[in-house]
This record gives sequence, C-alpha cells and structure tokens, in this order.
Amino acid sequence: MRGYVTLPIVVVLTAIGYLYYTTLFVLIDGWLGLSTAAGFANAAVFTALAVVVVVTYGIAVFKDPGRVPDSFSPDIEHSDSPIHEIKRKGGDLRYCHKCSHYKPSRAHHCRTCKRCVLRMDHHCVWINNCVGHENYKAFLIFVFYGVTACIHSMVLLVGSASYALHNDQEHNAGSFNISYIICGILLLPLTIALIVLLGWHIYLILQNKTTIEYHEGVKAMWLAEKVGNVYRHPYDLGIYENLMGVLGPSIFCWFCPMTKNIGSGLRFRTAYDVPLSTFPT
Repeated sequence: MRGYVTLPIVVVLTAIGYLYYTTLFVLIDGWLGLSTAAGFANAAVFTALAVVVVVTYGIAVFKDPGRVPDSFSPDIEHSDSPIHEIKRKGGDLRYCHKCSHYKPSRAHHCRTCKRCVLRMDHHCVWINNCVGHENYKAFLIFVFYGVTACIHSMVLLVGSASYALHNDQEHNAGSFNISYIICGILLLPLTIALIVLLGWHIYLILQNKTTIEYHEGVKAMWLAEKVGNVYRHPYDLGIYENLMGVLGPSIFCWFCPMTKNIGSGLRFRTAYDVPLSTFPT
C-alpha cells in the first residue's frame, strides 16, 4: 500500500546514505580535504543535491498519484473534451468494473494499488507507489537530481582514487580505501540505470506520452499502417507545450518539485484542440 516503507525503499535510502557518507568523508575529505575551499564547495553542492534527492523521493513515495473522483462522469458534449478514449472492443466509453466508475482519458487501473490512477505511467516498486498525474514531476525531478548527484560523485571517485593510488606509489603506503571499490561497484550501475531511466522519460515527455501510452501507441501505429493510415499521438502538442504540460508554465520552476501540477488530470488538451497556449483546469 502507498506510504508504507517497504524493503526496496529501505534499500534506496540506505544506498543514498552510504553514497552520501562515502562521497563526503572518504572521497572529498581524502582528496581535497573538507577544510579547503574546494572541498567545502564540493561538499556543499553534493549535500544540496542529496537533500533535493531525498525530498523529491519522499514526495514520489508519499504523494497520491491521482485518484479518480467518485462523482466523475464523462461529458461527451463538453466543449473542452472533444476527444474521449474508448474501449478497443465495442467502442464504449472506458469503464472500470473493479472501481465501479468511468475512466478519465489517460487513466488506468493499477492491479497493485487496486484502484484507477490519473495519467498513470507505471507502478514503481522502488517507491511503492504508482507514478501518475500528481507525482510524475516529483518522480522525474528525483531521477534528474539523482543522475546529477551520481555523476558528481563519480567524478570525485575517479579523482580521489587516482590521488590515493598516486600517493601509495610515492610513499609505498597502503592508503587505498576499500570504500573506493564498494562505492564504484554501487555507483557505476546506478548511474547508468538512472541515466537510461531519465533519457526514457525525457523521450516520453517530448512526445507527451506515458509508458503505457508508448506501448499502446506501438500497437496503434502497426494497426494504422496495416490499413494504410498514419497514426498520430493525440496528446502531442509540440515540444514546448509538452514540456509545459508536465513541468509547468514557468521555465524557472521546471526543476522545482514543489510547484502545482497542470490541470486536474481528468481532462487533457489534445492536438485537435485550439488554441494550444492554455491548459484545462
């Protein structure tokens, strides 16, 4: 259930804590020294990154991804909703028999959370929560700052390890810390995984897709080509509009996880709507 601290969450927090301690008190202190200007600056920057990572991770874990109101009913005559998603078979409006209500566009039922989630992207075991309309930006910012912190730590690891090896060769000492090896084993695959995850979600955002919609779009594209048609994702409004739809209208707040989401998550502007400069509330 959402909000419960599970083993994967403990693993994530333990990894963050270990990497933070090692980066500050082994890598920075052993190479630059925490009392020097360079060491203090690197420690301050990495601490700020770690704080943002923990805060955004907490938001992604504990924030409701978006619940469909019990009173929701699709209004097929509403001028703001010219497009309604329908079932692949039968063409009826999408209805969730498990939740006993209609599904808004882009909403899906999560079997793990046992309810429908607005603009559902996927269920993430690492946050014990769905990634949906309300916490998608926090999840994305968490991954972004996680990548930044990992790259920063990786640079410090390479520099500190090189410095320690050079010192050992000059003084015939054994100062090379086993923490370097453990940190590298943990940091390298984590950095690669987060970079791939961030790249994937940037790709999705630029096309205004969710992970679910990507896989549905692959099948829709194949079916369209089969009959000689061209498939276009209906929510793709152009790169800038797509970015605003997820990150917010102000570019200065794009990397701030505390800003309010765009819209209610019940209706979304489509490529068939005009104008494209405003968003539904």
